Amino acid sequence: MGMALPVPQFTIEMLDTLPDDGNRYELLEGMLLVTPAPSSAHQIVATRLATILTDALRESGKAHVVAVGAVQRGTNTQLQPDVLVFPASFPPGTDWRTIQGWWLAIEVMSPSSRVYDREVKRAAYLALGVEEYWLVDMRDHSIEVWRPGSARSERTTDTLVWRPAALGTAVVLNLGEVFRDVGE
Repeated sequence: MGMALPVPQFTIEMLDTLPDDGNRYELLEGMLLVTPAPSSAHQIVATRLATILTDALRESGKAHVVAVGAVQRGTNTQLQPDVLVFPASFPPGTDWRTIQGWWLAIEVMSPSSRVYDREVKRAAYLALGVEEYWLVDMRDHSIEVWRPGSARSERTTDTLVWRPAALGTAVVLNLGEVFRDVGE
């Protein structure tokens, strides 16, 4: 009979003790997820998305757009989407653990994060209550849109129309502009 292997369980508090080495450290139910620092192309795409969303949402005053944000639950889950949109009813300075009702979480996939972003984090964000999850693929300049309760995504390569329920209007994103001059 084999002996059970001890598997360390990490907490959000423990994340602060990890080295500042450029890697991204996240937790999902105590399991440590580590990915290397993102590329410049990754950051350019994430910044363009955050800027487009900030510009579109600014006038309504109904939401905050941050890049990078944190979705926390309890003491052992902290995911850090590249872009996060959450209600403005949570003012700047609100502890990440308090924020809920997230409108949108966006992950820009990197070669090292594809499996985590597509399989692990997608299911986790939707289970945690994120209203919509975008999976951005720089290889084919596409965005997959996932919603809770849906077994399939909607994939687009030209224009993405986002209709958050709390906003009451649509936000239109030109993906040609998002991916302009960006290779893989």
